[in-house]
Amino acid sequence: MNSLERITASIKIQHVDRVPVIAQIFAHAAVLAGVSINEYVHSGETLARCQLNALKIYACDAVFSAMDTSVETEAIGSTLHYYENMYPVVAKHVLAPDADWINLTVPDPQKAGRMPEILKALGILRKELGDETLVVGCVVGPFTLAGQLLGLENTLYLAIDHPQRLERLLDFATEVLISFGRAQLKAGAHLPMVFDPAASPAVIPPSFFREFELPRLRRLFQALESGGSACNWLHIAGPAAPILPYYRDAGVDIANFDYCVSMDEANNMLPTICLDGNIKSLSFVEGTPAEIRKESKILLRYFRKRGGFILSSGCEIPPESRPENIAAMVQAVRTTE
Repeated sequence: MNSLERITASIKIQHVDRVPVIAQIFAHAAVLAGVSINEYVHSGETLARCQLNALKIYACDAVFSAMDTSVETEAIGSTLHYYENMYPVVAKHVLAPDADWINLTVPDPQKAGRMPEILKALGILRKELGDETLVVGCVVGPFTLAGQLLGLENTLYLAIDHPQRLERLLDFATEVLISFGRAQLKAGAHLPMVFDPAASPAVIPPSFFREFELPRLRRLFQALESGGSACNWLHIAGPAAPILPYYRDAGVDIANFDYCVSMDEANNMLPTICLDGNIKSLSFVEGTPAEIRKESKILLRYFRKRGGFILSSGCEIPPESRPENIAAMVQAVRTTE
């Protein structure tokens, strides 16, 4: 089986020749290639070159065209502060709490901000890899984008004081993500992963997720699926156990689970959904290859009978991670006990 076939079978909880392994590598690919993160998040060509280099070194089952969590908000008008070897951050949010949002316009992914560079990278990756390796794009989730547009604190206040205004903002955010996600599919992505850190119970109460986020995630995934997405991958890190029961209703096919969600919790709450995780991301910086290999083997043994599992980190692998630790995770699926 090739990587794409392996992951497709895992989504369907079918037999695979080995467990898929996905190193969630974004800017680490830049560090690995000796390229500044600032260049990586500005150039689609550089991003693709770095991802292909990382694939050659680690030989895992997916590549990512993902820059940072501020691509969409910048395209709408937020101002970012860039660093040489760190991800950019929002310096000025495009929206004010008391502003009129009626005239907000969905940005054109072919022209706005760095969106075209993401599409360029996807085109290069798909041309090079075809249907052998999973090519993953990325959009943020609706609540995450709302927080990037308005500021997270202001967004949370809206949920309490003016929920209807928040719903209008979330509906706009969802339209932006549908547009960008579909453009990524046309450019070459097999699927856009929905990366939604602000939807974690560490940030918003599960009741907010159910009321505000769930309907928009459902709409987003339906639109991506109709646009040709191979599957729906939801990535919410942190203590996500309280919201896992909502994933099936959202239409999730691959559920990322972080180290603070136990294997039992993830398995019991999502018994028929492909799970992706859950090695602690910081372990790739502070741990040893032996420790990563041991944790990988524990996960592989636990999910051996169940199937429907992708060995991975619980969140992004940090840029400064030790390559030998990433290699240890990838090698774990290729050795038998």
